[in-house]
Amino acid sequence: MLELLLSPIDPSRSHEVGFHLSWHARLMVVAWAVFVPVGIIIARFFKVWRRGDWPAHVDDQRWWVAHRSFQYGATGLTLAGLYLILTAPELTASIGGPHRVLGWLIVALTGVQVLGGLLRGTKGGPTDTALRGDHYDMTPRRLMFETVHKTAGYLALIVAIAAILSGLWQSNAPLWMFVLLPLWWAALALAFWWLQRNGRWVDTYQAIWGPSLEHPGNRSTTAPGE
Repeated sequence: MLELLLSPIDPSRSHEVGFHLSWHARLMVVAWAVFVPVGIIIARFFKVWRRGDWPAHVDDQRWWVAHRSFQYGATGLTLAGLYLILTAPELTASIGGPHRVLGWLIVALTGVQVLGGLLRGTKGGPTDTALRGDHYDMTPRRLMFETVHKTAGYLALIVAIAAILSGLWQSNAPLWMFVLLPLWWAALALAFWWLQRNGRWVDTYQAIWGPSLEHPGNRSTTAPGE
């Protein structure tokens, strides 16, 4: 069994990749199979902790620090992986096809996320320097940011799964990788389902300011949660 798991997925081809390609793959897998999905789960389900005495105490920023750290880390690893693949001396015309298209799509979606974060607007609210703010007032700018941010984030995650699998096949990676990664994704999906089913999701706005209708965002029926 061990010999089978260590053998390439396609016995008719060899598994020979150089330094650049192998580290490109490792960095991208860590970024998009680990950092991004874990960061998404933290942002969705851990804005409020069970022992955090919410809503008496609001705006626990541990989720924000963790989410930002994971996503910034994924961005850095993505850029490093992009550099490695663009400078790979062993890069040939055969390294292309769907994997290349999916890879560039991931880079583009990463850019959308970074740019969106820079343009998301002001926070506002009772704990900020000014009460009025894009987030506190749920302005059209903030509504647009949340829609684009979440859509691009989940889309990038789906594209990344396809890109990783196509990259593993293209490089004729060992069979254990094709077994371990789907099991990991299944575990993440199960955790997502369990947390959602057990009511761990709390709207971002209410996690920060509470559910009181004195806050303008809670009076808006169009304010999306994150």
